[in-house]
Amino acid sequence: MLTAILFIPLGMALLGCLLPNRLSGWWAFGGSLVSVGFAIALVAGFDSASGELQHYVSESWIPDLGVSYQLGVDGLSLFLILLTSVLWSAAILWSAMQVPDRARNYFLMLGIAQTGTLGAFMAQDLLLFVLFFDLMLIPFYFLVGVWGDGPDRVAATIKMIIFTLVGSLLMLAAAIATAVLSADAAGGLTFSLETLRSVPLADGSQYWIFCFFALAFLVKMPAFLVHGWMPDAYRACPLPVLALLGGVLSKVAAYGFLRVALPLFPDAAVHFQTLILIVALGSILYGSVMAFTQTNVRLIAGYSSMAQMGFITLGIFSLVSDGGDGAVIQMVNHGLVVAPVFFIIALIAARTGTEDIREMGGMAMRAPILAILFVIVTMALLAIPGSANFVGEFYILAGVFHSKVAISLIASSGIAFAAFYALRMYQRIMHNRLPEGMESREITLREAVVVVPLVLCIIGLALYPGLITTRGAASVDRSLAALCEADACPDSTAPESEDPGSPGESEDPASEGLAERRFGPSWTAYAPIPASPSAPASPGTPSSPSEDAQ
Repeated sequence: MLTAILFIPLGMALLGCLLPNRLSGWWAFGGSLVSVGFAIALVAGFDSASGELQHYVSESWIPDLGVSYQLGVDGLSLFLILLTSVLWSAAILWSAMQVPDRARNYFLMLGIAQTGTLGAFMAQDLLLFVLFFDLMLIPFYFLVGVWGDGPDRVAATIKMIIFTLVGSLLMLAAAIATAVLSADAAGGLTFSLETLRSVPLADGSQYWIFCFFALAFLVKMPAFLVHGWMPDAYRACPLPVLALLGGVLSKVAAYGFLRVALPLFPDAAVHFQTLILIVALGSILYGSVMAFTQTNVRLIAGYSSMAQMGFITLGIFSLVSDGGDGAVIQMVNHGLVVAPVFFIIALIAARTGTEDIREMGGMAMRAPILAILFVIVTMALLAIPGSANFVGEFYILAGVFHSKVAISLIASSGIAFAAFYALRMYQRIMHNRLPEGMESREITLREAVVVVPLVLCIIGLALYPGLITTRGAASVDRSLAALCEADACPDSTAPESEDPGSPGESEDPASEGLAERRFGPSWTAYAPIPASPSAPASPGTPSSPSEDAQ
């Protein structure tokens, strides 16, 4: 099933190149709907009680280099795959109704980008993850540079590519170094994430490799101090593409921390925890202040996204389960909220001819349905109690408070800042005096077909946020388990023994490590791969007791 979800968007986009321009978008939309259907089936059939990777695929790809085609899904990636499929369908549908120039090439780029993003969420081989991570850059280079807005789109594209490409090249070097340095302990060169997790590197190697991965992820988010590409790219990017850039691509970076950085480099994650938390705090405060001072709606939403990604990073590097659970639900929440924000910006800009909130106003009286949809999205953006965003931020702050009280208290101010910039944006657009010559009309049926389903998803998650948390909790715990094994987890207590020859024994069961108490003595930070005739065990994968008996 995962291979079908991964390659259907690309295959349909390629076939769409054989159709006339006016039909290629609808063909690509049909392919995206098939992908959504498979993703929904994936969620419906997901066993939340199981800690194993599900729908696991493993095929040898480049055996001489230890590279395998390994795909799998667990609670970390399950809803991010669904989010990707849903938002890509919305963006393709919006674009298909507009018929962009060179439509076949445009929708081909969207198909390549979707496959690259889905691949990053599914990959269980480190080099495969890096390749999909880098593949996303190629189509967005053309989508912004060719179909972007404004005379500075080429310069904005070059800046975006330089920033992200430097981080990606560092990550590629770090991935190769990880496999090479682990080769002796792993019994051969391998990029399998589970195998690499079972043979951790020495502290010194972990430190510099972790820094390379962290830089690549922070640039992609973007985070404070490495966000220089974001303002120009957001101004130049086509709005449907911007909904994907802000709603999905930044989540690949946060997901990378949970999937790669924490399990593979636990000692480095603990060592640099405070530094990353300070960067995340800077993203929250700087992004919030900048969102309040901007008048361009794109940049308000862009800096708002920067602040929200700061909260997500904060939750991940709280290094406790509550923070990680909050980060997972907030990744999905933010994607569902920021995408309709950009779609609403697009339709309002089409009516007003401007993206400056000082020149907007008067929409609420003449477009009440649009105003209601916009206020729901705005309330979710500022994480009002009762919204799923509130639940996510509550989990995150609770997790950070458990480990870093001062940072948690300062980060709480970001919630108040969100109320300022979100309500300011809504009031200026909807309730200011209607400027002369501005067209004010209700949302059309075609526009509602894109926006309303996303708003319904926001309401649905507000009513039942446990849909995500119940399926992601076990996977978050396993991602953090390597930290607990190293006695770096705030909840863990080191096992003690009076007999040096038996370090794993303890008279008091309560003194055992948190990871062993939760998962038993044979746990791994990655979900165990189910044994099957078609999926040979990776090197270093421990056999089960039943297999030993046989």
